[in-house]
Amino acid sequence: MPARLSLRPKPVAATVKLTALTKSALPAWLKKAKAAQKRYAESVGFKAASGEILALPASDGKIERVLVGVPERETPDGSGHKFWSWGALPLKLPAGSYRLDPEPADASEATEIALAWALGSYVFDRYKKAAKAPAELVWPAKADRKRVQAIVAADGLARDLINTPAEDMGPDALAAAAIETAHELDFASADVIVGDKLLKEGFPLVHAVGRAAEKAPRLIDMRWGDPKHPRIAVIGKGVCFDTGGLDIKPDAGMKLMKKDMGGAAHALALARLIVEAKLPVRLRLLIPAVENSVSGNSIRPLDIVKSRKGLTVEIGNTDAEGRLILADAMAAAGEDEPELMIDFATLTGAARVALGPDLPAFFANDDDLARGFLQSGIASHDPFWLMPLWQGYRTRMESKIADTSNISDGPFAGAVTAALFLQNFVPDKCRWAHFDVFGWNPWTRAGRAEGGHIQAVRAVFAALEKLYPKG
Repeated sequence: MPARLSLRPKPVAATVKLTALTKSALPAWLKKAKAAQKRYAESVGFKAASGEILALPASDGKIERVLVGVPERETPDGSGHKFWSWGALPLKLPAGSYRLDPEPADASEATEIALAWALGSYVFDRYKKAAKAPAELVWPAKADRKRVQAIVAADGLARDLINTPAEDMGPDALAAAAIETAHELDFASADVIVGDKLLKEGFPLVHAVGRAAEKAPRLIDMRWGDPKHPRIAVIGKGVCFDTGGLDIKPDAGMKLMKKDMGGAAHALALARLIVEAKLPVRLRLLIPAVENSVSGNSIRPLDIVKSRKGLTVEIGNTDAEGRLILADAMAAAGEDEPELMIDFATLTGAARVALGPDLPAFFANDDDLARGFLQSGIASHDPFWLMPLWQGYRTRMESKIADTSNISDGPFAGAVTAALFLQNFVPDKCRWAHFDVFGWNPWTRAGRAEGGHIQAVRAVFAALEKLYPKG
């Protein structure tokens, strides 16, 4: 079992009881509690407020039980305050072993608690030893261990990729991580097209964005599943570092750009979940991996590049590069005539201005698909917000000398116009979902440490399980 799970198969002698209480349930619990523990809880003013913790000592002075305040009910918008209150505990409690008392009677609740605990145990320790080991939870009896382990493995892989500095997570390292996953999970094929071969194989936009970097651009192309099953494509933006190109970013805008390959990490995490669950689909995973750098052969503003699809694109801004590399990958995916295409990208600052870091902007060209995804987002405590593919803004992206520009002619609706650009490369009969994610926690919160953050993947996987049920 991976150490990051922080879940034990069974109790040990020193295992501490863990009791979750809401404010309304506290009085009834105190009535039944040992007299000394009741007096102690009242004397320190424990109210079972959300996130409040109280360690109750036994007669020998050791901790016998920990009381944890949790919200009365889950938030209806899917933000998961109750869910994440469990995720806060592994790094908040003293190191050691804990077990739920009482155990959840409901399997879904037991699974949620185990998942939140495991996700909250994540520590990125590649370059610095963790200050303390996370507290361990004995597996709740009714928890779905296989599901929790799969989600945590996918989430941990993606967060590790995002958190790794660009020096160690360039296009070559990202491709190596993807190929390692393909070998581990027995993908049918895993190919990488590198450097100038991208031009020969028909990925001119990927090549144009990445050609200035020391580490050559590449296109990662992986397939899995029975060719007779419904075809789906998952695509992730893999800009391993983004200087902005010749339209160079200021220092503040460039600082976090190691996370600009977050879309690729999300796509790889979702692919991992699909394969481990053996969903009855034919999956194609495409990740264009580049660094957007500055050199003598950088792509220039107002250059025109012919895309894989054949559309000519005028480069209005070299810092709008993510949509360019996605365009070629999406065009390639469309050639297989998939019935569903999903892409993830840390694409626009406009999405963050509109919705902040917690809510990815979500676009879909099919209302039923959008409703199903949104419902899964709420149920999974992994929410996102539906944005419009407002066709009236297409005129804002017109070019006088090319089929389209990669930017609009003004500052408005940047997330929408970026999505409209991508829609040019989606086949007409293909259902499509686009997630403009932030991929980063700017501050530490309950269960979610500052750093790489995975958004919408758990929700999309749950939706796919309903769309493509096994057996």
